[in-house]
Amino acid sequence: MANHKLVVIGAGAAGFFCAVNAARLYPSLQVIIVEKSSKLLSKVKVSGGGRCNVTHACFSIAEMIKNYPRGNAFLKKAFHHFFTSDTIQWFQDRGVQLKTEADGRMFPVTDSSQTIMNCLLSEANKYKVQIMMNAAVEDIIPGKENHQVVFQNKKKITAGYVCIACGGFSKWEQFNWLSKLGHTIVPPVPSLFTFNIARNSAEKLMGISVPNAQVKIPGTKWEQAGAVLITHWGFSGPAILKLSAFAARELYEKSYNSKININWIGNVSGIKYNENLLNEKLCQLRFENAAQKIYNKNPFQLPARLWEFLLATININSSLRWADLPAKQQNLLSKILCAQEFELKGKTTFKEEFVTAGGIALSEVNASTLESKKQPGIYFAGEILDIDGITGGFNFQNAWTTGFIAAQAIAKAAFNCV
Repeated sequence: MANHKLVVIGAGAAGFFCAVNAARLYPSLQVIIVEKSSKLLSKVKVSGGGRCNVTHACFSIAEMIKNYPRGNAFLKKAFHHFFTSDTIQWFQDRGVQLKTEADGRMFPVTDSSQTIMNCLLSEANKYKVQIMMNAAVEDIIPGKENHQVVFQNKKKITAGYVCIACGGFSKWEQFNWLSKLGHTIVPPVPSLFTFNIARNSAEKLMGISVPNAQVKIPGTKWEQAGAVLITHWGFSGPAILKLSAFAARELYEKSYNSKININWIGNVSGIKYNENLLNEKLCQLRFENAAQKIYNKNPFQLPARLWEFLLATININSSLRWADLPAKQQNLLSKILCAQEFELKGKTTFKEEFVTAGGIALSEVNASTLESKKQPGIYFAGEILDIDGITGGFNFQNAWTTGFIAAQAIAKAAFNCV
């Protein structure tokens, strides 16, 4: 008979959520969190600039899963067991109110990640969850009913249940102890990064944000819309981060050397411009604003410095009037506004939101229980799975969902074992 002990590997969001819920749902279960470092809930602490972006105010599973470049089919099933509304209610029941910001991100009303950390630590204390720090796991030896968790100092814990919630790894070798369990590892590659641009002539525009741009990797299906921020190294902002996530594997295979096209006026006043449509608009402007200087009349709600930069790039004279715009330069203006080409030369990790694509192959994990299909009694939660979301609270929702489902399944298994 499996002993009534659960070892949770990893003291992050998914690990804590699994541990405290398992201990609450089945109080006879002895729950131990083991953490290789000296820090608890480190990503929770720094997320959202120290405010903790707990989840995203999306209450449709069909819409929610669109924010996960990998793992969306798996989460479509998992979200039926624990979803956004459950997360909000769970924290609310423990005195933590969440608020929704204009972009859908949800934070504690205190605007402090410490609120979320204190809540989880309080639950761990309430349900007598043991926490072991500086305890790096070296191996898991699975058994028919009980499993041995082996630490680097060669000490061992025998447990009926193990939940692996140690976050994503950036290198293949870091998965060795897990691949020994018989699981397929989807090779890890970076996700959520900003773009470094070769010979960055736009550097002088550092700090400018364009709210409704579209960014595309030519020759591929990858395209994203949203705000683009010009930085001293290249481009950042929501559209870039989303594109980096969805195109993570393709960009990795290209060694982050690729062309990208930016449509600066992707969506203005509800109109999605392409070159043909824009040429028609420019003809109209030449007629309506005939006597005005092109530099003085910015008809597309672009930042003035960017408008002037684009005009200068195609050698439009600062004294030129709309009526005198030559057809050749009109075509060039249309092209540079709709599809300015840049050369991607490398990437930069996005602040604290480091996420990897890759991990435990989802086909080998039960989406309704998070139990391994290879090793009964061993469960997974969080980013160790081949699931990753874009920035905005989606990765935390994955952590809460998978952590809770694993906890519920473990508590049920332990109860049925009595």
